[in-house]
Amino acid sequence: MAASAGRISDTHGIVMTQTAQQTITDYFTYPDIGTEDWRYAFATAEVRALEMAMLSRAVLLDMANSETFDQAADLLSGTEYALPGPKNFTEVEHTLHQKRTDVREFFAAMMLDEPIVGLFKARDDYANLRLALRRTLTDKPIGRDYSDQGAVSPDIFEEVFEAENYQLFPPYMQQAIDDAVLAYYQKKDVRQIDYAIDAAQAAHNLATARDLNSAFLTGLFRMQIDLTNIRTMFRLKLTESEDRKVFLEGGFVETERFRHALDLGYEALAPLFFVSPYQRIVEAGAAYLASNKSFLKLEQQCEEHLAGFLKSTVQITAGPQPIIAYLLRKEIEIRTVRLILTAKKNSLDTKLILDRIS
Repeated sequence: MAASAGRISDTHGIVMTQTAQQTITDYFTYPDIGTEDWRYAFATAEVRALEMAMLSRAVLLDMANSETFDQAADLLSGTEYALPGPKNFTEVEHTLHQKRTDVREFFAAMMLDEPIVGLFKARDDYANLRLALRRTLTDKPIGRDYSDQGAVSPDIFEEVFEAENYQLFPPYMQQAIDDAVLAYYQKKDVRQIDYAIDAAQAAHNLATARDLNSAFLTGLFRMQIDLTNIRTMFRLKLTESEDRKVFLEGGFVETERFRHALDLGYEALAPLFFVSPYQRIVEAGAAYLASNKSFLKLEQQCEEHLAGFLKSTVQITAGPQPIIAYLLRKEIEIRTVRLILTAKKNSLDTKLILDRIS
């Protein structure tokens, strides 16, 4: 933990060739979490109290092992996720959506640095933009069904795209639109929209984190870039895609390593990432994909790695780090509850649920 983000960059900045790999033994599992900020003493104390009410691993496993949807929902009766009405999936969706809204509003209220609030609101802006561009570039109605939790109101999307007046959007969205439109028309492939939006978002996140001089946010976003690239690597391998220019720049692991991995068998992937913190993720993901043709274990391992980094903020007595970590951990918890209840509603095999969450 004592290592700075810059030092980790040096540790993992390895030039990969087809024939050689430099071995490094001194590396860290997680990036630097930064220093204390006593302006956040009260907010951190409040978060610590709320963390104690988060669902335990035992509760989630009991839900996964429940025989029916109703039994799984019953296990939430003593928690903040208790369904106020009949146990049906409409009620589940409403409750979970409200919990996500509540935690985001709490985050905004506790965060003293407004640019950080804007940074996390931008996640919904990029998601909305991805949907709007997919519809516009494939000649479908732009619609109005966008998230209302971004910095840009969903009401203006139809107006902006019909008039092609993108000046109403913040600069980071304007740049993303330019990149995505250009990428789409080069191949007429809607997947290029997603790749371009992901790249624009990653660049915006890193630039903002560095402007804020936040070691924690810089490390978080670089790690997220790596995890996105790992997912992309496996998806390209499974589909035998020839597209090698879609890996995001700015992570701890150089993009050449991911491109090199596309030429290797699944059994050779873990050694390739031995010098990074991601060997276990790659090894488990490759084994499960090879035997089950599924990304369940890969997604579980990526989420577990991220959660481990977020939990490491327990070392911070006061600062924005625990507030950010609480937001992201609660969002993971909400997604996990939804995943389990959705699976139970659709009578999915318990083993598949357990593979995804544990």
